[in-house]
Amino acid sequence: MRNMLTRTCSKLNKTGPPLSSVKRLERTVTSCRRFITSQGNALQDLPLSGIRVLEIGQVIAGPFCGQLLGHYGAEVIKVEPPNVGDPLRVWRELDVDGVSPWWRSIARNKKSVTIDLRKEEGRDLVRKLAIKSDVLLENFKPGTLEKWKLGPEDLHPHNPSLIFTRVSGYGQTGPWASRPGYASVCEAQSGFRYINGYPDPETGMLDGPPVRPNISLGDSVAGLHAALGTVLALLSRKAKEARGQVGGQTVDVSILESMMNLMEGIIPEYDRKGKIRGPSGSSVTGIVPTNAYPCKPSPSSPDIPSFIVIGANADSMYVRLMTAVGRPDLTGPAFAHNHHRVARQQEIEDAISSWTREHTAEEVEEVLQGVGVPSGRVLSVKEIVDNPQVKARGLVEEVWVGDEAREKGWNVKMPKVTPVLEGCDTKTRWAGPDLGQHNREVLVGELGLSEAELTRLQEDGIIGQC
Repeated sequence: MRNMLTRTCSKLNKTGPPLSSVKRLERTVTSCRRFITSQGNALQDLPLSGIRVLEIGQVIAGPFCGQLLGHYGAEVIKVEPPNVGDPLRVWRELDVDGVSPWWRSIARNKKSVTIDLRKEEGRDLVRKLAIKSDVLLENFKPGTLEKWKLGPEDLHPHNPSLIFTRVSGYGQTGPWASRPGYASVCEAQSGFRYINGYPDPETGMLDGPPVRPNISLGDSVAGLHAALGTVLALLSRKAKEARGQVGGQTVDVSILESMMNLMEGIIPEYDRKGKIRGPSGSSVTGIVPTNAYPCKPSPSSPDIPSFIVIGANADSMYVRLMTAVGRPDLTGPAFAHNHHRVARQQEIEDAISSWTREHTAEEVEEVLQGVGVPSGRVLSVKEIVDNPQVKARGLVEEVWVGDEAREKGWNVKMPKVTPVLEGCDTKTRWAGPDLGQHNREVLVGELGLSEAELTRLQEDGIIGQC
């Protein structure tokens, strides 16, 4: 950005624009300088400040990892194909500029550089950037980087400290490594989909197709594992280099393994007891009561089904719940502990549902919160944005999209990235950038390309327009 300001001012000094144009430029330059200063000051407080991440993945799993790293201070340079960019730019809903608001969120705090990796000159530019980076983040099919001569064996001789964070469907090794890694498929193969749905009344196993969450859960969970693995690798590198050892390594993350990491006690239960856990609808197998219960529709939305989730599996909470619903007869020694209640689950669930159906979710929540029973209405995104707890914690941010002088653009609401770190200003610094927005800043400012080289590479289709 500083290079851009310098070139613009120099050009104006030579051409001598009208005074009004000069004043407008001065205001813009002042605004940009304030922006640069504010970003620099904020970055000093962030734990990953000074770490450069070269992101060459696309869509969700790798980019979500990059979003997390960038949010906590890393400089994330995202490489995209010229002209088209990351497919996520045009997924789902599109804003007035034809770009997905989802992109503006997942690519926040990143710099966009457009380089054609299918061409050797493009791969050479990426190679030079990787040599000057701390982390190379990718989520291509295993073997792709090696085919491009961008793998660990190719780059570690030039940058022994480089960390490769590699996200794939099944990992870098094994008989399934070369398979395409789609989150939906990996969720199924991890066992996750099998336990999500409604059980057959007789067998307890899956009855009909599994129910999936309406998000790409496997991709995001893999991205979380990748971010954790990257931070662990950075800590390991610091310790190794303090001992005079080489610090670079590979972080191998798979969607399958990330989802298996969420499966709690399912495998040891099968190993020790021969139990195959099936789906449980909206409840949880072996814990009673915890479920979603139907309520009377709200007067303001009489046609919309209403539900409340109640979790009262602690023994004392259960007694308070059954007293509140008017069924103290379902307490006492026969219901004292969870294993007692599991044996009489249907009776307990029917009693709770009979009560909730006679009240709105708001009424149920008020009563149960009053007696210390965990409960909460099932909220839509509209209700989440307006939720007082969400507002009090600042969990939805207003992020500016447009020119840095704020003369043209709009705000987009985004979920704040967490966890919150004490003493760190972790707000979003800028929204997902326009395609190739940082080409000149990175390729000229960091790699030292001349303007003539930049122009030639653009004309040859190696990089996109600035």
